[in-house]
Parts: sequence; C-alpha cells; structure tokens
Amino acid sequence: QVRLVESGGGSVQAGGSLRLSCAASGYTYLSHCMAWFRQAPGKQREGIAALNSGGRTTYADSVKGRFTISKDNANLYLQMNSLKPEDTAMYYCAADSVCYGLKDLYNYWGQGTQVTVSS
Repeated sequence: QVRLVESGGGSVQAGGSLRLSCAASGYTYLSHCMAWFRQAPGKQREGIAALNSGGRTTYADSVKGRFTISKDNANLYLQMNSLKPEDTAMYYCAADSVCYGLKDLYNYWGQGTQVTVSS
C-alpha cells in the first residue's frame, strides 16, 4: 500500500503561483510513476501532469508552459505559475508502479487539496 498526502493548496489571484506537494509513504516502490490530476465542480477528473520512473514528464495542453511537475525522493511537487480562474479545482496526487501518463488508471490516490483562483 502507498499513502499519499497532498498539501499546498489555497486561494490566489489570477496570475499568481502555488506549489503543491504530495508526500508518499508506505511501499514507495509502488509509486515509481506519479501524476497530478484535478477535478472542477461538475467536470470529470483530468490528468494534468505526469512523471514516469525515467524522469520523463507529460503535460496536458491546458497547463503546458505554466505548470511543472517534479519529484524529490518520495515526494511529488507541482509548481503552478500564471494561474487562471479556470485552474480552480481539487487537485489530486496519484501513484502506481505502472506508468499511465495522464490516464485515470492509477491505483493510489491522495485525498486532494483545493486550489481556488479568483479573477
């Protein structure tokens, strides 16, 4: 089992920045592949950034050039710059031993952290 705990969410004005963190514990060999997802009210959960075991990153077009995913030991990060009101959502960390990219197939999920961007 892998336990994932997100932090760093909050409220920010458009154009601002936030850095999300995801702490992984437990059998961390099961979290070689990690990703960030988000879900806005009334919308499906979408993958926005993924990092595979080889360090390769994948981004959704909606965040490319603004968000950066990185990993430090068992911790995953998402640096979010130039935030827009449409980035408002609950943000989730996901992990698995298999790399699914931005597909919603990961077996391990955190509880989420809320990001609200005001105009």
